[in-house]
Amino acid sequence: MHDLDHNEDRPRGTYEFPFEFHHIDHTHPRYVMSYHWHVEYEIIRILKGSITVTLDEKSFTASENDVIFVHSGILHSGIPHDCVYQCIVFDINTFLKNNPVCGEYIQKILHQEMMLFPYFTAEHPKILDCISILFQAVYEKKPGYELTVFGQFYHFFGLIFSNHYFIENPQKTRRDYKRILQLKQVLEFIEKNYTNSITLQELSASVSMSPKYFCRFFSEMTHQTPMDYLNRQRIEEACYQLTTTDDSITEIAYRNGFNDLSYFIRTFKKYKGITPGKYKRR
Repeated sequence: MHDLDHNEDRPRGTYEFPFEFHHIDHTHPRYVMSYHWHVEYEIIRILKGSITVTLDEKSFTASENDVIFVHSGILHSGIPHDCVYQCIVFDINTFLKNNPVCGEYIQKILHQEMMLFPYFTAEHPKILDCISILFQAVYEKKPGYELTVFGQFYHFFGLIFSNHYFIENPQKTRRDYKRILQLKQVLEFIEKNYTNSITLQELSASVSMSPKYFCRFFSEMTHQTPMDYLNRQRIEEACYQLTTTDDSITEIAYRNGFNDLSYFIRTFKKYKGITPGKYKRR
């Protein structure tokens, strides 16, 4: 069961500076934020446009300057709308290392005794200002930026506690937890097998459901059909390989579960608006 908290299990930054930064616009190979989760925490800042975010089963639309906080293990996705956004994924344990007084507050987050508000807007100007300074420091990487990053993170958590921007002792119903766990199981199955042919029967069997019930369940949870999600995942991975390797389009198509090149090209154009050849050359 614990393995299901490691859908994205890879190093973030370094041991001494465990912060991973991403700047994402429409040219990014993973512009659409597919459903995923990780043990690290994440802060997302919207620079332009808007993005429809889902955290577990709750959805909302964030706009320019808004800030989103994603807790460890939360299943999340984002559908951008002419959006430019930035993310910092970080290991919160780094704030336990050197300062026992501050560590007591961080432990409350780690032990899920409280959960930060997931969404900050113009109604929280001090939070937005703090996060703006944080992201600018990480983006520009000027000498001494590491000091600014640690300082602004402590400032952020200080604002959270002093303004009570959190929910104490959050509770999830058994039904909610079961549905989220089942979705994590099927997404884990897709992550491990998307390079091969996968049938609807195999997907539904991975969570012990009938195909009919599974399709309804998956659509309710993700607002996509299972096969649409699978193909989108394959295309997102193909985009990454098109921009980071010299492999041929045919090799990339077959490597990502497409046994028919023409079908791959049609599917790619459906999701990206251009052919894989044009995508690779741009």
